[in-house]
Amino acid sequence: MTVLELDGELVRRARELAERAAAPVVDLARTHTTVSVERAVLRLAGLTGTDPVLGDGEVPWVNRVVDAVRDQVGLEHGVALPVWHALGGGGSLQELAEQVGAGTARFSIPADPEPARAAARAAVATGIARIDANRARRDELVALHGDPPRRPWIYLIVATGDIYEDIPQAQAAARAGADVIAVIRSTGQSLLDYVPEGATRTGYAGTYATGENFRLMRAALDDVGAELGRYVRLTNYASGLCMPEIAVLAGLERLDMMLNDAMYGILFRDINPRRTFVDQRFSRMVHARAGIIINTGEDNYLTTADAVDEAHTVTVSQLLNETLAHEAGLEDWQLGLGHAFEINPAVPESFRLELAHALLARGLFPDAPLKWMPPTKHMTGDVFGGYLLDGFFNLAGALTGQGILLVGMMTEAVVTPWLSDRDLALRNVRYVLEAAGNLHEDFAPPRGGFIDRRAHTVLTEAVQLLERIADHPQGLIQAIADGTFGITKRSPDGGKGLDGVARLAADAYNPAMELMERVDA
Repeated sequence: MTVLELDGELVRRARELAERAAAPVVDLARTHTTVSVERAVLRLAGLTGTDPVLGDGEVPWVNRVVDAVRDQVGLEHGVALPVWHALGGGGSLQELAEQVGAGTARFSIPADPEPARAAARAAVATGIARIDANRARRDELVALHGDPPRRPWIYLIVATGDIYEDIPQAQAAARAGADVIAVIRSTGQSLLDYVPEGATRTGYAGTYATGENFRLMRAALDDVGAELGRYVRLTNYASGLCMPEIAVLAGLERLDMMLNDAMYGILFRDINPRRTFVDQRFSRMVHARAGIIINTGEDNYLTTADAVDEAHTVTVSQLLNETLAHEAGLEDWQLGLGHAFEINPAVPESFRLELAHALLARGLFPDAPLKWMPPTKHMTGDVFGGYLLDGFFNLAGALTGQGILLVGMMTEAVVTPWLSDRDLALRNVRYVLEAAGNLHEDFAPPRGGFIDRRAHTVLTEAVQLLERIADHPQGLIQAIADGTFGITKRSPDGGKGLDGVARLAADAYNPAMELMERVDA
């Protein structure tokens, strides 16, 4: 694999600064909880379904129970102690939820917390055990059917809004060469402070992320994987106001990858920074336990900022995402750090610049399955030009050893791609990867040449930015407020979901955190 010889001292300095810059948000996440974190605890303990009366059956029981606990005793202790204390006299979690619906449930903090702790731990352990079993099952299926025969894995988005339409399209895509199927979420779901239940057929520009939709698609891809003789991976999105819950559902239904970025929801969905950082740590702990590969969203910055001038902000975000992921327990093989082919094609030497940026990412994160994103910003409706641009993108992926290559569409940003568009796009990828073969073995940019110099320029600018972030008293949160990433400014106290954040009390208890943080768990 072609790897640039990066300045080792500069790389060491970059990681040291990233840890310093991330430290305040790690502390924030360790000392706070959110309504979604607490709802995820109840989901791990097996609570499902919706209140049949409130909201015409759209309000999940986990929301009803967490809201009742917050109203009666506050959220700062977590839900485990009051909920399992209330269950001390007998009955099931489902029965308690129905009492909440009837207005008869009463919650309090027990004087002796140990019985409630033990009961909560045992209940949540059943969900953790199911996640562990799914991880083992994935390993068995990969051993049985095998992984794709080459890298990068070909990643294709399928999402019609109707899960029953998504399934045959996903299976067809796998037969046409896709290794990873991503079911993009319905527009607006990231702003819902609840997770819909059941199979859905009404999504807009995407399909709702629900436990049942996950289950249906997982089963369909297992079927086609057995047919093809290779394991087909499934991706969805753990972002927005319900990151922890969707992460739990993904673990319970054996998804393989999840979109999970530390800052995406803040920058592009205006979700409160504090809410996001607390939620993302818990969700990443679940992904770590489940053996799920995360995909980060640095490519989005380049849709709002210039891909040349702001290239260093992508590198900074990658380093911050790596730091926060490691702290939550994710390993390097689970870090699908994002970057993108978004330089204006009219810029002189644009392809050489793209190669420099891609090789910088590959050199900084040699053990991570980097996710290489296709051109979107400069697609014009000229489908022939777009098809050529996607071909150059695919060649860059082959030359620079990317791990996950998202299939570009010639109709990107013009119309919702047809099945025929996806088929042509997959043919483009297959031709380039097969024709290039191991061309990366012959591709060696000279030290001191254009590509090497550009990569070191971007890395130096990234270190300089990290120094400014790390030296600021409010660190990363203030950098976001200043518009550092994607030229989007977000206030620490603004955005959606801040009212769902609570500082933990000294006696707070979260059995899921305890089980996931235990070395011998």
